[in-house]
Amino acid sequence: MNVVAERAKAVRAAVNRVSPTALLVRLGIFVVVWAGLLLAYPAQLFNARALLALTVVAVLPAAGPRRVWPTFAALVTVAGWVVASAGYDRPIALWRLLAVAATLYLGHTLCALAAVLPYDAVVDPDVLVGWLTRAAAVVLATSVVGVVLAWLGEIGGSDGFQAATVAGLLVAVVLSGLLGWLLRRR
Repeated sequence: MNVVAERAKAVRAAVNRVSPTALLVRLGIFVVVWAGLLLAYPAQLFNARALLALTVVAVLPAAGPRRVWPTFAALVTVAGWVVASAGYDRPIALWRLLAVAATLYLGHTLCALAAVLPYDAVVDPDVLVGWLTRAAAVVLATSVVGVVLAWLGEIGGSDGFQAATVAGLLVAVVLSGLLGWLLRRR
């Protein structure tokens, strides 16, 4: 009986020490992952039971960002995208693809932040603003590249798809070279 009381006391003390910043980051994880799930899955599947299951999937990475749950949530999101496009013949819209990709990235980067952020951490707001600014820059750059590649694919018929593929490969090579240069520079 004494052990249970001590554990309850320890849990109560830990809950009292939780900082608003840690809670805000975890709330952000939940919102971003849940939005990604709602964007990925077809609306025909939404009923009370499915929404409850998707909510649980979104809560898991927020509760355990250091565990397997962020990967699990990303795989469930991608499975929803595949189900929607293959099983329900939903046309692939560029805006939805970019939005799902953005939520996957934002969920991943927020889980990385939450994994290194102790529950009782006092964090300068500039740290969060800097982290979110870098994440927004990555999402924006990726969206611009995606729109440009889609535009290249549309302008030339079947030749346009070849041009978009070559442009995508060039972007990948340039980014790989840039990353290699940055690593050697250190």
